[in-house]
Amino acid sequence: MQVILKEDVVNLGYKDDVVNVKSGYGRNFLIPRGKAVIASESAKKVLAENLKQRAHKLAKIKDDAQELANRLEGVSLTIGAKTSSTGTIFGSVGNIQIADALAKQGFEVDRKIINIKESVKEVGNYKAQLKLHKDVSVEISFEVVSE
Repeated sequence: MQVILKEDVVNLGYKDDVVNVKSGYGRNFLIPRGKAVIASESAKKVLAENLKQRAHKLAKIKDDAQELANRLEGVSLTIGAKTSSTGTIFGSVGNIQIADALAKQGFEVDRKIINIKESVKEVGNYKAQLKLHKDVSVEISFEVVSE
């Protein structure tokens, strides 16, 4: 089943993408919640016309994301966590703590776009990827230290 996304859906696609999904997922989740519409021929034509009219706005959004990525490129974060005597963290460090650390440095980033490749359960150096735009992503490094 083909649907046109009305908003960004994590691990599926971005707004105005035409994606193939299983029928149940489309009919029972995406369409009732207003996240997608069925991709009929008329809906595809309307989408093409809307994209043509919004091309300059989308270019500005992409440029803003690229500028933020350039500013974030050299950023290194230090995140404090409570640890045991062996260096194991009580709990784990997630995207919420990274978003808070970025906010302290003046970067307002939504926590949903932060992806940590590995689980952070010990003191050390790690990397996280920020997906700022469909075509723009940046990798930042962060260090977890004991408080």
